[in-house]
Amino acid sequence: MPKVAIIGSASWGTALGIALARKGMQVRLWTRTEEEAQKMNRERENAAFLPGFRFPRCLAAASSIEEVFDGVALVILAVPAQSVRYNARLIRDYLNESVIVVNASKGLEVGTCKRMSQLITEELGQNLKSNICVLSGPNIAQEVVLGLYSAAVIAASDIAVTERARQIIESPCFSTFTTTDVIGVELGGALKNIVALATGMAEGLGYGDNAKTALITYGLAEITSLGVALGADPLTFSGLACLGDIVVTCFSPLGRNHHLGIELAKGHRLKDILSTTSHIAEGVTTTIAARQLGQKMAVDMPATEHVYQVLYEGVAPKVAVADLMKCYARQSCRVAETKLAPSLVRHYL
Repeated sequence: MPKVAIIGSASWGTALGIALARKGMQVRLWTRTEEEAQKMNRERENAAFLPGFRFPRCLAAASSIEEVFDGVALVILAVPAQSVRYNARLIRDYLNESVIVVNASKGLEVGTCKRMSQLITEELGQNLKSNICVLSGPNIAQEVVLGLYSAAVIAASDIAVTERARQIIESPCFSTFTTTDVIGVELGGALKNIVALATGMAEGLGYGDNAKTALITYGLAEITSLGVALGADPLTFSGLACLGDIVVTCFSPLGRNHHLGIELAKGHRLKDILSTTSHIAEGVTTTIAARQLGQKMAVDMPATEHVYQVLYEGVAPKVAVADLMKCYARQSCRVAETKLAPSLVRHYL
């Protein structure tokens, strides 16, 4: 069985580790400290991020990077988006050209506006570029470890690499589909969190499911517009990596960004909400980078702009959501005014 290393010991990294170990694979979960590793191995669970789910026999935590990477065939990066570059830099000397690197983080790097695969390639080098994959989809960590059916997309520039990754990651309860549209898959996974923040605020303000669904539809068109401008396949955004991910994030009670939006609508301050949880709501930083990217590509992104105003300019959610609804109602902000192909406009309206 292939050996797997997982960088990132929060809920998603742990869930993937448990799922892979149940297949009989030797999985090592890298922790920052030896104390963390010993605690997990002793208790046979990750009590801090995924309590109540026992580690399979084949899963162990380790703080030694040499031990974690010894003989691995596949490495999964499941760390917060803003720390992906740092972690890629840490592991690059332990990789060879046969190792597949799978990024499971969703976001854009603040400052550069780069996708995760782009910055991983920068840190690992061009010789490993074809081995870099992204894993994305509508996946709630708790449901994956419960063995409930889930599905995801694996994307890489080399379809043969996606197939190798699929064979390792897939299980009867975790279906994976492959594509070469890395741009579309990454943007869908990153930008859906902004839509979730907007719908969370709408829900917290008392808007019904009609309004939430309208926001999702318009948000999907907004994401697709930016994706097409950057060279993505527009059809990717109607699949698991975007539409599917938006739906689960906006309607599941476990959606972090949606929950954060609800809390903002209640009048709680962003820094106070973030201080009460160890989980990362990636939409908070992604909004900054997405706004910059939209401006650079001259793509109108009203949801991103209004969420940004709430997060960073002190605009009240009540004011921002009401204005966003009016913005969508005006002809200048209708989907027909985006740079989508006419057939896609008809599809989304």
